[in-house]
Order: sequence, then structure tokens, then C-alpha cells
Amino acid sequence: MVVGQTFMVAGQAFADSSDFSWVNKCIEDNKTQGQEDSVVIAYCSCMNNKMSSVETKSISAWEQSNPKEAKECSVQAGWQG
Repeated sequence: MVVGQTFMVAGQAFADSSDFSWVNKCIEDNKTQGQEDSVVIAYCSCMNNKMSSVETKSISAWEQSNPKEAKECSVQAGWQG
């Protein structure tokens, strides 16, 4: 299980605990999507990096109103399907 692990993606460590919490929530929200853990981590990290640091929506909520960014992160992460 990936949730709770400390990780670094694309050479960038998460800046603070709120980033870590947002990414872990995104991972939890996407765990049943049939993707490898590494793909979900990369996708959630990418989405988190695209969001403003003052954003109040979860990554899963934010992706609904930002389909361009979601598609970019899906491609970057290697999301299949």
C-alpha cells in the first residue's frame, strides 16, 4: 500500500504536510482505477504541483474543473485507459 509512505516524484519533494495529505487523499480516491501505484502517485503529484498553494479543493474535486491539467497529468504519469 502506498498511502503513508514518504515519496519523491520527478526529483521534487513535497513542500509541506498539506501537500502530502492532498496527494495521499488523491491516491486513496484513485486506488480502484486499475492503475499501478507508481502511475497513481505520479498523477496525483503532477496534479498537486499544478494547483495553487492556496487551493481549498481536494485534487479529486479540482480535476473535475480542470480537465486540461488532468489530461496533461494523465499522459505524464502513463495512465492507461
